[in-house]
Amino acid sequence: MAGREFGRISSWGSGPKRGGDFELHSPCTHLEFPQTLAEPILLRYATQHGFPCRFGTRLTRFDTSAPDSVLAEVEDRIYGTTQKIRCKYLYGADGAKSIVVQLLGLPMSIKPSQGIALNVLLRADLSDIMKSRVGNLHYVIQPDVEQPDFAGWSIVRMVKPWYEWLVIMMYKPTCAADFMPEKKQVEDQVKSVIGDASIPVDILRIDKWIINETVAECYSKGQVFCLGDAVHRHPPMNGLGSNTCIQDAANLAWKIALVEKGVAGRSLLDSYTVERAPVGAGVVARANSSLREHIPIFESLGFLNPSLQERKQQLAILDEVSERGRSRRQQLINSIDYTCHEFLAQGSDMGQRYESSAIFLDGAGEPPKPPSDPVLYYEPHTYPGVRLPHAWLNTSIPQKPVSTLDLSGKGRFTLFIGHGGDMWRDAAAKVKESLAVDVAVFAVGFGLEYEAVYNDWYHRREVNEDGCVLVRPDNFVAWRSMSMVEDCTTTLLGVMRKILCL
Repeated sequence: MAGREFGRISSWGSGPKRGGDFELHSPCTHLEFPQTLAEPILLRYATQHGFPCRFGTRLTRFDTSAPDSVLAEVEDRIYGTTQKIRCKYLYGADGAKSIVVQLLGLPMSIKPSQGIALNVLLRADLSDIMKSRVGNLHYVIQPDVEQPDFAGWSIVRMVKPWYEWLVIMMYKPTCAADFMPEKKQVEDQVKSVIGDASIPVDILRIDKWIINETVAECYSKGQVFCLGDAVHRHPPMNGLGSNTCIQDAANLAWKIALVEKGVAGRSLLDSYTVERAPVGAGVVARANSSLREHIPIFESLGFLNPSLQERKQQLAILDEVSERGRSRRQQLINSIDYTCHEFLAQGSDMGQRYESSAIFLDGAGEPPKPPSDPVLYYEPHTYPGVRLPHAWLNTSIPQKPVSTLDLSGKGRFTLFIGHGGDMWRDAAAKVKESLAVDVAVFAVGFGLEYEAVYNDWYHRREVNEDGCVLVRPDNFVAWRSMSMVEDCTTTLLGVMRKILCL
């Protein structure tokens, strides 16, 4: 990290080239928020809202023979006792080594592993080094240094600036899968990666993991639902890990809630796999592609040659005033630029589109054409099944602006209307009266409840002023009407019954 820099790229909208795209499409900026920081917050919220969290406890088996419940057996690993728990649902969010997926026998698509890696959580004051190298990810490749088998190359991830870090060390193909280095070996390698042996290093934790390319073909069976890394396992490229896990939960939670309230049919839960499994498969493919897309960088630096002397000679070509030097430099530039598919992949981040029984397409018009590069670019639409577009809204006498995403969600459906759409509001009230499902209504237009700051909503809603956009509790568009219809109450009731599987 203290040595020669070969290149850098802006990430997740931080630079001027794509910063505007990211600012246009979300009210939030990206945040580096690792699990070590997120988990305590989530645990505190859960325990304060009636959900006890029991550490030192593991699931050993479960019985799904009852039609509407699951009998789970858990072991207290401190006292050595077991307990049986009868539950309505069992959620397998137990990570890449999921015992729930294993016992349930979910079909898995498993491709060959891309290797083994070590996660090394540590503290080291790198503030002096970071003065000229600010970044949340550093890829450390040292072709001119002989590396140990357990650390062919490394990724350094900032956890807390600039003193807490996660160093990911990639095993060489020649390293035995069962090899685990001693703590002193890891500490020495961390100092080599930093490039300054005088900086004290405090190793907090070392974990070994498999670089997976594995995805479940089905996410549930009966009353058991699996989510997160249990059903999609991949390297951390693109930052899609925890984000995808949370999206799984957001997709499932509102459906479970409405079924348990008795206002939605049990078959609504079938849409969970239908919607999320294709997303999980895409995430696994994208993350592994991003990892493989670093190979041209390695080739440009001569890193893949087994001989240290040969690697040094290949690395020296970069500095040559020659045709092969020019060609090698261009190869390096091109390969670094192409990592935009990892670090600026807004399409992968936001471009999901669901197709299921919980999406209603009648009267929705033509589907949008995909962007020129669906990995890099996200184009906002209101076609059913896509994410509700962000647009800033305000009152006619401006106050603090709110996003369309601030108005929707919150455990209920949302209906966006405009001029001439008042009858949709009456229809939403009838839905609540007839189906006991809350539909919040917001009118956006000149002189209405909200107005569109910068006119963004007018350009993104894609329906006429008297049409409407219906949004699910997870902020995905459920249905839209391009214009007012003759009997909007009957229409909206029919749409809601279809979505709720009634």
